[in-house]
This record gives sequence, C-alpha cells and structure tokens, in this order.
Amino acid sequence: MTASPDAQAPLARRIAEAAMALCLGVMALAVFVNVVLRYGFGSGVAASEELSRLLFVWMVFIGATAAYPAGEHMAFTSLVARLRRRPRTMAAATLVIRLLVLLACVLVGRGAWQQVAVGWDSHSVVLGYPAALLPLPALLCTTAIGVMVLWEIVQRRPLPLGHGMETE
Repeated sequence: MTASPDAQAPLARRIAEAAMALCLGVMALAVFVNVVLRYGFGSGVAASEELSRLLFVWMVFIGATAAYPAGEHMAFTSLVARLRRRPRTMAAATLVIRLLVLLACVLVGRGAWQQVAVGWDSHSVVLGYPAALLPLPALLCTTAIGVMVLWEIVQRRPLPLGHGMETE
C-alpha cells in the first residue's frame, strides 16, 4: 500500500498548507458573518475587513514561500532549456538566475524591513494590531526563499526545467 502524495509532502509544506487553510477559513467565516449581519440585521463587524486583509497578506506570502522549493513559481524555461546540451553554459545560466532571484529577495526584503520598522509605532485603526504585521510576511518570505536559493547555489543543484502541470 502506498501513501498518498499529501502524506509524502515534507512537514514544513504540510504546516504551510494548514496555515493557509486556516487563514482562508477564518477569512471566509469573517466575511460570511459580516455579510449576514449587514444584510440580515443592518449591522456588521468592523474588524472583519481588517482581519481579512491581514490574513490574505499572510496567506499569499506563506504560499509563495511553500511554492518555491516545490518549483511551483512561474518559470520561463524555453531559452534556458536550449542549453541542456551545454553543461557549463547551463551551470552559468543557473547561477545567474539564482543570483537574480537572490537580488530580488534582498530588494523586496529590504523594503519589507523598512515597512516593518516603521509599522511598530503605528497600529491598525479597528483591531489595534501593530501595522508591522502587514509587511512582516514579505520579510519572512524573502528571507526564507533567499536562504533556499543560497542553499541551491552551495549545492550546485541543477535548474529544474520540468513542470508539474500541463501547459496549453
């Protein structure tokens, strides 16, 4: 008897998927309750929108972090795929691509850090949480992806050219 693909997924990925599911569930519940209260009783929960926005941002960046090691980010491999028969050129292109990804992580992470630092002194209007919680997932995501990219560079892991999904 073989285990299902979900059971074979790494623990970190399962935790990320559970966190995203929790965010989505709380968002759906908050919006549903707010709609029912507004249309059914003429009132609403002011915190519903703010909570949904915060959870959506966290869900997106948790998903982006979990998608990187699975190779599920968008990739344009038609040019690089032509280099398969030239191992040295392919290795150089792979290094350049990974260094560009690392640069993007540094730039986005730096901007996110600046927003986190500014956000500690201000709070959300309705819920009162520190505004730093909105850009924090971007900082954590870029840090995690940056570490994964560095590890791939150190390991000299080949660039994955296959895709898990069919394209049209």
